[in-house]
Formats: sequence, structure tokens, C-alpha cells
Amino acid sequence: MQLFTWLHQRLPEVWTKRGAVAMALRPLASIYGALMAVRRLSYRWKISPTHRLPALVVVVGNVVAGGAGKTPMTMALVKHLMAQGLRVGVVSRGHGRKTRDVRAVHADSHPNDVGDEPLLILRSTGVPVWVGALRAQAGEQLLKAHPQVQIIVCDDGLQHLALARDIEICVMDDRGQGNGWLLPAGPLREAWPRPVDLLVHTGRSAVAGGFQAPRQLAEHALTQKGLQIPLLSLQNQILDAVAGLARPQAFFEMLRRAGLQLGTTLALPDHHDYKDWQAMGTGRVLVCTEKDAAKLWVHEPEALAVPLELRPEPAFWTALDGLVQKHLSARRQ
Repeated sequence: MQLFTWLHQRLPEVWTKRGAVAMALRPLASIYGALMAVRRLSYRWKISPTHRLPALVVVVGNVVAGGAGKTPMTMALVKHLMAQGLRVGVVSRGHGRKTRDVRAVHADSHPNDVGDEPLLILRSTGVPVWVGALRAQAGEQLLKAHPQVQIIVCDDGLQHLALARDIEICVMDDRGQGNGWLLPAGPLREAWPRPVDLLVHTGRSAVAGGFQAPRQLAEHALTQKGLQIPLLSLQNQILDAVAGLARPQAFFEMLRRAGLQLGTTLALPDHHDYKDWQAMGTGRVLVCTEKDAAKLWVHEPEALAVPLELRPEPAFWTALDGLVQKHLSARRQ
């Protein structure tokens, strides 16, 4: 466990440059790259089967290890498509869950059973959400239960080649492609650049190519009962903060930029289960991410969850709508 924690903290720094540690990991990266190339060829040559669902499939993912805003992008995408009058469902692996079956996510599901991100998507959007390691099976079950669904959005599936897709959306943040090397010498899950339909940048810096979709905090925090507390009302007190994210420090910095004063901050590994949670004992208000809330509220029912939102530029929605209509029209013919 200590080794995992050390790697979680150390590797993101290693991946920013081509230093000695990254160089030492290059042989392992070469092996990883070879395995990925063989895997991709096996799908291209139809040795490994690719499953196509009877609905339009949009995959949201990234090529860099760690969070770049895939789940907020998925939620923004679902809400936009629903606003266009389209019927949408979501499939996900359900990272961090203790179960292995294909199952529906319900509002009262436990994160250990379905994963924290699928539960967040369901509660935020209200659309059908199913989880399964094989996303095609999850999609089949979703469509069986909800045959009216026209579009399935796959949260984090860019490298899941067993699921055929119509539209690929790649999400990147200010890290870009890091040092440009494959895992574990660098952050890349696969070689980049590679073709995608839409490239989205969620960072604060303007980047050439793709569309901007700044990731920012909502203007309110949520209580366990769903009440909204304006962040402005929290600015005159010192708060504690906890985050179980790929990049927890980014969340803490966003809180500070929102004018909040932070006392104790606790950075935990992504998808932390909070089973070993111990109260901070400061008596201060505790804030967390919306993703952490379902697990933390079991121990800290008074904690406040601050949602993360993506706000893509209008040109992104125009490009997406064009692709969606193109594919839907082709299916009607």
C-alpha cells in the first residue's frame, strides 16, 4: 500500500520530463508499446471480435493516465444531447467497484457495487447507466431494458477496442501528453497523436488544435440532502478539504481560486474507498469532490460536495451536433 501511494504521488512528476527515472523505465515502456500494438492489430485483423451495438456509440476517453475531465465531459455531453431531444444512456467499466457482473446503476446503489463515477453520472443526469468490464455487454443490457435509447455514451473507453464506436472524443488537460512517452516511462496509454473525431482541452491554458472546455467548480456546494450552498457564503471561514482524484492538488487549487480558505487538505488516491476514514478532528467544515461524496457522506454526513463542471465552447457543440446528425441519418437509411 505504501508503494502504491508513493507511485501515485511520484509518477505524475516523473512524467513531466525525460529525466533519469523516466529513462530507466523506457525498457518497460517498449514492452508495453509492443503489447498495445499487437492488441490493436488483433482487432484490426478481426482476430479479436469487435461488437457493434444497435445504437449510436460515442466514446469519451483520453490517452493520458489520470483524470483529465472525462466524467464531467460525459455528463456535459449527456445533458446537451438530452436538450436536443435525444434519448441517451451511459455505459462504464465502473472503476473501483468490488463486483464483476454487468448491472444497472440506481440512485441508491453503493459505490462499491457500481463505481463512484457511474453513480455520479446517474445522479447528475438521470439517464440509464449500466456498468460492465465488457462495455458491449453493458450496452446490450441497457438497450434491452431501455429500447428507446438512441445514443450510448461510453465513459472512459478510448482504448476499449472490443466496443465499436461511431464518434471518439479525446479529453486532455494542461499536462498535454507529458514527456510524450508510453507507460510507465510517461503518461501515455497509447501512442499519440492518433486519429479522433473531436479533441477537447479542459485546462486553463489555450492550446492549438481541438476545442476548449474549461474545467471549473460550480458556484455552489451540495449537502447530502441535495441542498445548494453558495460558495460565496463559505469564503469567510477556514475549510478542510479532501479529494480522491488522479490530481487532487488541482481540486484544492480550484477551491483557492474560488476564494475559499483551506486549512487541512488531504490528497487520496483516485477512487479511494474511504473505508479507513478517520475524522480530521478540527471542527471545521469539510469539503470534497462530488465524486467522493457518496463514500465520504457515510462517515461525514455534514461534508459539502463541490461539483466540477465543463463548459465547452459553442464551436464544440456545433461540431458534435453535425457528427451526431450525420450518423443518425445514416442509420435511418
